[in-house]
Amino acid sequence: MPTKVFVPRLGEGIEEVTITKWLKAVGDPVNEMDALLEVNTDKVDTEIPAPASGVLLQILLEEGVEAKVGDVLAVIGEAGEAVASEQLPVASQPTKDEGPKTEATPATTPPSSGFRPSSDLGFISPVVARIAAENGIDLSQVKGTGINGRITKNDVLAFLEHSPTTQPENRTTGQPNLTPDTSTPGTLLPHTAIRRAIAKHMLESKQTSPHVLTVMEADLSRVIAHRIANKDAFARDGVNLTFTAYFMQAIVAGLKAYPVANSSWSDDGILLHKAIHLGMATSLGEDGLIVPVIKNADALSLLGVARAVNDLANRARVRKLHPDEVKGGTFTLTNHGISGSLFAFPVINQPQCGILGIGAMQKRVVVVADELGRDSIAIRPMVYLSFVFDHRILDGASADWFLAKVKETLEKWA
Repeated sequence: MPTKVFVPRLGEGIEEVTITKWLKAVGDPVNEMDALLEVNTDKVDTEIPAPASGVLLQILLEEGVEAKVGDVLAVIGEAGEAVASEQLPVASQPTKDEGPKTEATPATTPPSSGFRPSSDLGFISPVVARIAAENGIDLSQVKGTGINGRITKNDVLAFLEHSPTTQPENRTTGQPNLTPDTSTPGTLLPHTAIRRAIAKHMLESKQTSPHVLTVMEADLSRVIAHRIANKDAFARDGVNLTFTAYFMQAIVAGLKAYPVANSSWSDDGILLHKAIHLGMATSLGEDGLIVPVIKNADALSLLGVARAVNDLANRARVRKLHPDEVKGGTFTLTNHGISGSLFAFPVINQPQCGILGIGAMQKRVVVVADELGRDSIAIRPMVYLSFVFDHRILDGASADWFLAKVKETLEKWA
């Protein structure tokens, strides 16, 4: 009896995944719990294991396709075992020579794209069809390197890169348009799953809550002195003591002093979170960013926070995070100063109340006062703290109280 491979539930609130890579091909032997394919959800790549041993008989959904929890991905069984056709979705049915078609099937043709793939190409994913349609590519000229010779997104992009003369199709005549399209010059860079997720989340956030920015600056002299005195001891414990750990602990102090900043909006009232789960925006280079979460950060020492920062950041950059590790944050830190930025207006990570941005540290001339109140000029390592908050929850004064506590914690570090 064949075994179906379903899209599992990978975490709370996760209903959809994007298939990014099949690790096995049809006909390959598989053992139970072997990694079968990779999927992406919330910018996290996760391997889905085989639920049984046998041979991979059918792949029902191709790379680049979105699938919902419970959808059938593939079928595993014994070599030569027949697979009932009703187990295959329409988009993945093997093509048959049924004579000329009067219109293209929805599975292979995006609406109103002007693109008509050949009937002998087999399954064409919506992503591949869209790229081909937008760039006037004849897919019969593209060599497929996917499973059973199917054309993948990378095949189309490689063809496009080496075929600069490709012209979009004229929708009236059906022939290539030889007149350069000057309205959209340049090269089309198709969106990755991560970029689409970022765009969706950022747009939803700006449409959800009124964003307001308040800025203060902090003197990091004491933080730097403490780090210099302790980084070797931390290193002996295998931990790199970064400034991020200090900022995280300063945020914890601010949230403890003003719990309303650790909250979410609801129509019935403001939901105050009992736990402090701090998100940490982490750059993935050109691929975008991801926000792993340090759970119960208020229960951790500086060493514990630094260890968590190291672990999550390292695994984020090599795509080894688990879906649950990017869920459940109650407040977020973004250190935009790493790339030299002084000020920023970060976007709130919904449904959180706020996000704190840290600018680049600079030595600046400032006025300082001694214990007797006498002023003098000094050079100090200063950073700007940019706090963006949901104005439905916080007003200017309450937001400033929270930010002032963060500033005080940094400047009076013991």
